[in-house]
Amino acid sequence: MIVLAVLGGVLSGCASPEATRAGTAVLPTAPEKPAAASSSPSRAPSRAPSRPVESDPPVLAPGPGGLTPVFERRATGSTGRDGAGAADKVVALTFDADMTADQGQRAAGGERFDNPGLIASLRRLEVPSTVFMTGRWAQEYPDQARSIGTDPLFEIANHSFSHHAFSSPCYGLPTVAAEDMRADVERAFTAIRRTGARHVVPYFRFPGGCYDDASLKALAPTGVTAVQWDVVSGDAFATDADAVAEQVLERVRPGSLVVMHCTRSAAPVTDDALRRIVPELRERGYRFVKVSELMRG
Repeated sequence: MIVLAVLGGVLSGCASPEATRAGTAVLPTAPEKPAAASSSPSRAPSRAPSRPVESDPPVLAPGPGGLTPVFERRATGSTGRDGAGAADKVVALTFDADMTADQGQRAAGGERFDNPGLIASLRRLEVPSTVFMTGRWAQEYPDQARSIGTDPLFEIANHSFSHHAFSSPCYGLPTVAAEDMRADVERAFTAIRRTGARHVVPYFRFPGGCYDDASLKALAPTGVTAVQWDVVSGDAFATDADAVAEQVLERVRPGSLVVMHCTRSAAPVTDDALRRIVPELRERGYRFVKVSELMRG
């Protein structure tokens, strides 16, 4: 079921396993449409069929009181190691490209906040994906941002400019002042588009997954849809790729939205985990979609 959550929050993949804040209001939307089953689920599909028709990405209507809408995927059905489960076996892998403004000096010193190997693996495996990019990451790696944002396999969404929190407390992150929240999001979009990226969607992921009514109200004029998740990969600061893969494989259900990271210094084993996750999910009959396609239902 696709739900519109106007008060809840799920913990970030950068922090601890998921939990939902009390007081979530859930509004059901249209029923999901089953996806066509693949005749060869164990084989990687060609890239062309995975590309959605080029059209305006869907966005949700504002929530009660005109608050920014929140897309939260609640997966249904059983995953089953034998591939059994619900008919609509799609999953969206999302990757947060985190970087704060004060990490520029560390990047200049050689610390890598990018992960070109991960992007190369997604291309080789032909996995449509959504990258939630901070504006600071786009400024530090403009060539990579442009490459990602001009490849129809990917779409780029907004992850703030400097990865500061939009509500507090939020895992020790510095907090954006309420009057600066809109400008922060718009600044990130500007930085991303200046790289030449074209496939930029009006979606936003709160750093840390932390938000409240005040932040939802502040961002309403930007027209974004906030995007949460139901599966935390646990790749942040992990050192065991198999453990990350197992966590994803155990938790994915038809319709899941998985949060992972595209920041090598903070998530060094994501690429290795991905190269196990993708073929195993395909063996179970799953196909991969971007958030925009998942939102279309």
